[in-house]
Amino acid sequence: MDDKAIDIVIDYVIKHTDKTDYIIRECDGKPEFDVYIVWKCKTLQNWKWLISTNLPDGMYYELTYNGDKNEFYLDAYKKFENVVIKNT
Repeated sequence: MDDKAIDIVIDYVIKHTDKTDYIIRECDGKPEFDVYIVWKCKTLQNWKWLISTNLPDGMYYELTYNGDKNEFYLDAYKKFENVVIKNT
């Protein structure tokens, strides 16, 4: 199931990232970049992954698998900043 989740994100990145946004190393005609699972969990028949890449675009991906309907949902996010808020 993890391989399927990673393949979904790879396909999305290839289709939606402008080739001028990052340096591409060609491998069999496809862009080459690393995709990795940051976090995942399973509840009953459902799965959720947080997935990222090594591309410098600030994107991360949330992928949910609905076991009842046998379908995936992909949300793509861009990180704008990381702010520390102290608990006082």
